Amino acid sequence: MTTDYEFYTFLDNLLANFSAFMWGLPLLVLLFGGGIFFTLFCRFVPFRYFRHGIDVLLGKYDSKDDPGAIPHYQALSSALASTVGMGNISGVAIAIATGGPGALFWMWLSAIVGMATKFFTCTLSIMYRGKDDQGVIQGGPMYYIEHGLGKKFKFLSVIFSVTGLFGCLVLFQANQLTQIIRDEVFHNSGVFSGNAHLGNFLVGIAMAIIVASIIFGGIRRIGYVASYMVPFMVVIYMAAGIFVLVTNFSEIPGLFSLIFHDAFTGDAVLGGSLGAIMIVGIKRAAFSNEAGIGTEAMAHGAAKTNEPVREGLVAMIGPFIDTLIVCTVTGLVILASGAWQSGEADGVTLTTMAFTLEMGQTGRYILMLCVLNFSISTMIGYSYYGSKCASYLFGSNAKKYYRVFYIVSLIGGAMVSIDMVVNFVDGMYALMAIPTMTATILLAPRVMKEARRYFATLKPIN
Repeated sequence: MTTDYEFYTFLDNLLANFSAFMWGLPLLVLLFGGGIFFTLFCRFVPFRYFRHGIDVLLGKYDSKDDPGAIPHYQALSSALASTVGMGNISGVAIAIATGGPGALFWMWLSAIVGMATKFFTCTLSIMYRGKDDQGVIQGGPMYYIEHGLGKKFKFLSVIFSVTGLFGCLVLFQANQLTQIIRDEVFHNSGVFSGNAHLGNFLVGIAMAIIVASIIFGGIRRIGYVASYMVPFMVVIYMAAGIFVLVTNFSEIPGLFSLIFHDAFTGDAVLGGSLGAIMIVGIKRAAFSNEAGIGTEAMAHGAAKTNEPVREGLVAMIGPFIDTLIVCTVTGLVILASGAWQSGEADGVTLTTMAFTLEMGQTGRYILMLCVLNFSISTMIGYSYYGSKCASYLFGSNAKKYYRVFYIVSLIGGAMVSIDMVVNFVDGMYALMAIPTMTATILLAPRVMKEARRYFATLKPIN
């Protein structure tokens, strides 16, 4: 008879093999190579209008008569509520623990080309918005695939939506929030020391109650809450991170040198396996900023605008904030503290160790506050994505059933291992990226035609 341990080991190995298979060379070429294609194909035009994107974000072009559900700022906040989260705290730590400091370099490159990817995917999410069975305007890869490429490509919409039902479950966030509560509360106080599973279960129940009180209000409530939570948590986290970097200012040039050197040698962890380091960096960047995965296009597809390019410009600000700024600060703190050489592989524990080494107990408490905010905000944002996938597949009434399933999954995420969670999420992200990137590449010429029309109203494109 198979024991629970044997089944758990079998499932763990199955998910590890699944993730490794999905993140092979073909997906690497599609996701990273696709981002390079978008960057070159648009001739860096969106980057030249980055300041204009800031103006759009700040509401200078908002109109209450535009179609959509939420303003540009709340659309970006909803997207950032999902991306600026545990990927920035735990994801970076996992990347460094498994890929060495050089993984940060590949995260940066992925973010730069990811900015162009987001410009294309989120412009399309407005260009080809559809309507659900209640006549409400909806946007996202499933809609721009069907309406942009035609019914014969609808199978890609179905693949994206089916995998999105599971890929949008926040198992990673639930797991890592439980981990820090277990480390900082249960372990130190001795509570549940003899029954960790019970403690994890109760944390999962508490998370489920908090998230349920928000997500059943739909995208307007999600956008409203996110517009306050995201700036607050980013400011607090960045202030702590910058404090650590200022106190270690003289070490920063050496840290960058370590990152660039390790990116092409892999001496630290992977024994010179450049391809493995690239995959680690690109996977963690995709998990952090979601460029090319398709989730970001669902949030931006709800924006109130008649100009698709405006939302594309707002969307490309996301990877800049998420990966090039927030993830970089996290990575430098971990490297400056020396915690990355401890052998600790659990993401949130490694980052907590780094902040504690540099700031003492104050750093530990600040990180706990940020983890709580990051985790809850991401759980809120992702519920909307999964609900949209359920609505597309089964009708708008399916949203309420999916939200119940989503809430229950938080409890499961709190009770399984970090390796199982990461491999499951990575595998689902890969399956979501395939239809998203394939359709976006095919529709790229239409995006540039729309971009030339829009930018011509501002100033000519050379």
